[in-house]
Amino acid sequence: MVQLSKLKEGMKGIVVKVSGGRGAVKRLYDMGLVPGAKIRIVRNALFRGPVEIEVKGSRLVIGRGLASRVLVSVGGSTS
Repeated sequence: MVQLSKLKEGMKGIVVKVSGGRGAVKRLYDMGLVPGAKIRIVRNALFRGPVEIEVKGSRLVIGRGLASRVLVSVGGSTS
C-alpha cells in the first residue's frame, strides 16, 4: 500500500483505507474515495501542489494533505 499523494501520473490503484479525523474521512468518502474505489492519477507534481485524480468517472483535485490520508493498492488489475 502507498499514499495516494506518492503515486505518479497515469498510475491506477484501488483505495484500501482512508485515515484521519472524522471530518477528513467524511470529506474523502463524500468525494467517492471509499475502500474498493478504483482511482487513476491524472496529475501529480509529487512534492508540491494538489493531486488530480479520476474516481467513478469524475475528476477531483485534492490537496496533498488529504491525499496523504488515502492508502492505495497498486498493481494487478484495476480496469
